[in-house]
Order: sequence, then structure tokens, then C-alpha cells
Amino acid sequence: MAPALIPLLSDCLAGHRLTPGEGEFLMKSTGRDVFRITAAADEMREKKVGDIVTYVRNQNLHVTNICKNLCGFCGFGKKATDPGAYCLDRDTIQAGVRQAQKRNVTEICFLSGVNPAFDLDSYTGLVAAVHGIAPEIHVHAFSPDEVAHATKRVKLTTAEVLAALRDAGLGSLQGTAAEILIESVRKVICPRKISGAEWVRIIKEAHKLGIRTSATIMYGSYESARDQVDHMAIIRQVQDETHGFTEWIPMSYIHPNTPLFTEGIARPGATGREDLLMIAVSRLFLDNFDNVQVSWGKLGLKMTQLALLCGGNDLAGTMFTDEVSVDAGAGDASYLDPVVMERMTTDLGRVLRQRTTLYELA
Repeated sequence: MAPALIPLLSDCLAGHRLTPGEGEFLMKSTGRDVFRITAAADEMREKKVGDIVTYVRNQNLHVTNICKNLCGFCGFGKKATDPGAYCLDRDTIQAGVRQAQKRNVTEICFLSGVNPAFDLDSYTGLVAAVHGIAPEIHVHAFSPDEVAHATKRVKLTTAEVLAALRDAGLGSLQGTAAEILIESVRKVICPRKISGAEWVRIIKEAHKLGIRTSATIMYGSYESARDQVDHMAIIRQVQDETHGFTEWIPMSYIHPNTPLFTEGIARPGATGREDLLMIAVSRLFLDNFDNVQVSWGKLGLKMTQLALLCGGNDLAGTMFTDEVSVDAGAGDASYLDPVVMERMTTDLGRVLRQRTTLYELA
């Protein structure tokens, strides 16, 4: 055991805010130290949110896989001229909304490429397509990268675009396109996306306008443990300033069908040790977050259950489909029945509760 570990964990549980160097130290732990860290994180989770495990009844709608970015970690995006490229029309989208209504869905989540043909009207039209049929359904959609793209197309400010989306009925903004908010990493894994600083600026603008967002990290590709923690430090600072993040979502890199891996640039994803430590260290480091989500579509159900013992308290949503993860190589990322969620949580001595997108208990 590393001699400094127990005092550090004790101090953290007593209120000490971890430094990036201390977070890196925890991330690099091995052996039984991993379980000491996960136990401390589970204790922190209990102090913050108790024994409730939450989920939202949501449905993903994949509008288009045409994308201007074509990031190296993605197996989903295509050029408009590629075989298999698609962009759904309004009727098809609304058929998905009607299906969501029949499933008693409370949130529709748009997951799409950043289609270069889209402009602000495209994005507000997607919200209108949902609310024209189901005004009661919360629309959780669009990333800061999409906001920046719409801004360039209509020559408005990002704040004006965000306000237009909010006024059109957008319920919350996705904190995706963050990946790793460290420029040396972004230049390798997502060079066509907005910079980390631009992502932060747009997120802060959204929060200022009353638009809540999630916060994400995509880990296990090219970055180091210190990059991961420095990313968390940026997120923590934003939360200190705005209190606008609803949850923290670590997303493990799914490698098999992605250019980064096939070209030998990225490693084959995170190990199980790294997956569990990401949840645990996130819980300890992000002391201003209540909710740490476990992405079951990326981790698999058994690893997801273990992650709930490592500081996680949220099972994301039912989803019904996740083409992005499946196309990257995830074998089982389509639908998680709440009955299965109940079995997983009860087995741990925890209580499953349905929530809204903004974490109000249903």
C-alpha cells in the first residue's frame, strides 16, 4: 500500500479538496489500493446522495450520422457521400416521438453527427418536431460544438443561438464534445471540434441563460491520467462558478471500429481497473457534484453494477438505442429495462428510483 493513501482518503472524506496531483496519484493506483479508493468513494456517495440509484426513462433519436468532424475515436460519423450516410426527415423523427410516447418516455435525447448542412433552423426544427406531438417530453440535445456550428451558419453570437434554442423549447444542453479538454489531446483525437476553451465558454453561457447541462469525459484513448484529472479540474471550476451541471458522465472509449485504434494511435480502451477508478476518483475529486452517472452501454452490466459500489449513483437511461456506441464496437448498448436495473440495485442493497432529466425524483 502507498503510505500516503490512507491519510489522503481520510482527509478527502473530511472535506479536503483534492489537488490535480493528488487525483493523478489516485488514478494511477494499483493492487488493493484500488479497493481502498473505491470504498472511500462509495462512502462519499452515501454521504452526498444516500442509497438511491436513479435513472431516466429516455429514448435516443439518431437524426443523422453525417458529420463535419469525423473524429478518430468515432465509428459512427460519415461524410454525406459515404455509403450508409443518412439524415432523417421530419416524418421519421416524429414517428420516433410517437413511439417514445407509447413507451412513457420523459426525455428524448438527440444523438447525431454535426451535419454541415444544419443551421439554427434545423436545430429549432428538431425541438419543434418533438413538442409538436409531445410537449410534455423534455428535449435533451445538442452539444457546444453544434451550438458553435449553428452560430457560424447564421452569424449570430453563441449566446443568441443558445437563447433561441431555449426559447424554442430545448430543455437542457448535452455536455458532449468535451472528450478531453486538453488541447494537446484534442489535436490528436478530435482536431475539427471546437477547442476546450470554447467548449467551456459556451457551457458557461448556457448556464448563465438558465440552460442546465451535463458534463462528460471520454477516456481511455490517447490521454494520460494527468490529462483526465486536469479535465476534471476544469469541470470542477466551471461548477464552482455556475452550479449549472446536472451530472458527471464518464464515457469509456469503445475502440474496435474506430480509426484511432485501427491506425495504432490509441490503446484498446480503458482497463477494468481504470473504469472503476474513473468513477471513484471522479466522486472524490468532483466535490461539487451530487450525481455520477455510470454508462452501462459502454461498461456492460456487470461492470456497471460494480461501478455503483465505486461512487456511482445514476444508471443514465433506458435509451432504447445507442447507435454511436454500437457502431464503435459496443456489443450491448441498446436498451436497459428498469426491471433489470431493479435487480442490479436491489442486489447491492440500494433503492432504484426514476428521475427527470434535471434529477427530480418521479
